[in-house]
Amino acid sequence: MTNLPTPPTAAALALENEELRHRLREAEELIAAVRTGAVDALAIQGPEGPRIFTLESADQSYRALIEQMNEGALLLSPEGTVLYCNAALAALLGQAPAALLGNAFEACVPADFQDYWAGLVARGWAGKARGELPLRGPEGALRPCAVSMNGLNFDGAQALAVLVTDVSAAQEIDGIRALVVEQDALIERAHDELLRQQAARHALEQVAAEVGRVLEGIPQIAWTSDPAGTTSYLNRRWFDFAGEGPTAGLGPITSRIHPADFVATTAHWHHCLATGAPLDVECRLRNAAGHYRWMLGRALPSRDEDGTIREWIGTFTDIHEQKLALERVAQAQALLRANNEQLTRVNEDLDNFVYTASHDLKGPITNIEGLLQALLVELPPASWEAAQVPAILDMMQDSVDRFRRTIEHLTAVIEVQKAEPLAHAPADVQAVIADVRLDLAPELRAAGGRLEVDANGCEPLPFAEKNLRSVVYNLLSNAIKYRAPGRALRVRLSCHTVGNEVVLAVQDNGLGLDLADEPRLFAMFQRLHDHVEGSGIGLYMVKKLVENAGGRIAVQSQLGVGSTFTVHFRR
Repeated sequence: MTNLPTPPTAAALALENEELRHRLREAEELIAAVRTGAVDALAIQGPEGPRIFTLESADQSYRALIEQMNEGALLLSPEGTVLYCNAALAALLGQAPAALLGNAFEACVPADFQDYWAGLVARGWAGKARGELPLRGPEGALRPCAVSMNGLNFDGAQALAVLVTDVSAAQEIDGIRALVVEQDALIERAHDELLRQQAARHALEQVAAEVGRVLEGIPQIAWTSDPAGTTSYLNRRWFDFAGEGPTAGLGPITSRIHPADFVATTAHWHHCLATGAPLDVECRLRNAAGHYRWMLGRALPSRDEDGTIREWIGTFTDIHEQKLALERVAQAQALLRANNEQLTRVNEDLDNFVYTASHDLKGPITNIEGLLQALLVELPPASWEAAQVPAILDMMQDSVDRFRRTIEHLTAVIEVQKAEPLAHAPADVQAVIADVRLDLAPELRAAGGRLEVDANGCEPLPFAEKNLRSVVYNLLSNAIKYRAPGRALRVRLSCHTVGNEVVLAVQDNGLGLDLADEPRLFAMFQRLHDHVEGSGIGLYMVKKLVENAGGRIAVQSQLGVGSTFTVHFRR
């Protein structure tokens, strides 16, 4: 945390201010004495009326008083001649008293103020007058002065008593007064600043204490550093991890980084220090037992109001177990990929083998069938009369037919496995349904069934046409094949669009299925109704073709009621 500056003390300012106040009081007393009747000091009311004090007639006590005054005092004759002046006035004008006596006082008034002076004198003779004007001081310098004057009569004689005050002292007093006011304001501001800083320091201490409690209470290692990266704080979790007490000092965390992680981690840290970018790094740190554990280190810079980085605040979170788990997952994924690649090769080999075997077996089965036909021709007529010969020949032909169908089914499965999921051109669903309907018309008539089709709103599908034909053919063929013997067959085929799917459904009122056997329903060479002729490969091919194109097939069924197969194609 940044230390607050030491608040300015007001002691020196208060002492200086008291001295200025003392000077101000003295000056104000002087001005008050001058401006509240001190002029009359030259005309004291005695038992016989007012008395004028001249060098010849003044009482010595009054003369001493006048001579000790700080203000200039003089008496003027009606002609403006100086009859008397004290030492203070002579000093103010920079002349000896003898040089002023008997001379016209207006010689001390600047030419620009002669008329103003004459007006003051006239008002003074009339009663009293006050005013301000400059007088010539030592070496001709002008001194701003305030004058007060009274006209006096005594023993039939007249004189004008004048009191002259150098107001430059008053100006100094005004300056002192302004300085005192300024000092008072400065003291008040200093006091307010002191209170503010004390409140800020108290708030900062409270925040620091709260932050300290939070950092000590979190499960992560918490730390701070200065802008140069030197560690300035570590919480208790670090010392628990490193096995050192706080008295061991704040050593560099980097000394515990794994050698394999050291270069990359410290380079990233120095980059963050230089750019102010947040720190986010994974590295291994050595604990008290000498073991390295994976840590996630993160830190953010704390900035001043001007954006300057004051310190870095960061944490280390133990991610050792997660890191090891991720490594195990990565190893398992690598092994799985290898196994998948191996299985893919095995499947390709099996597909090639089955395809080759089915192709190679077509020739021998054709030869066997030809030999069987030749045998039928060569058998003598008498052998047909034996009970066993026709039956054996029928079984041989049936075996040849089933062998041929099995080979055809295997070939179809391989073709399904290798078929492209999507077609280059969309398939016309309604055209495919019409084509399959024509192919199955004889079987449907033989079963006495009826097929309803609702596919007017079915849009073309991005699906291979021959694959779509296989899906529709197998579903309708199964509906006819597995019909219920006790009621007329009714089959309904519908196709409509739902969201991003095209849904094709085939519903029948046939034998129905036990859905507990649903896993076997779409398996290869599995049949749930053995009394009906079939290979058990049709639904497997339908499911495979649909899923290869990213679709899915679902079934709803009830024994003795019927089944509904629903195929969901992606649009």
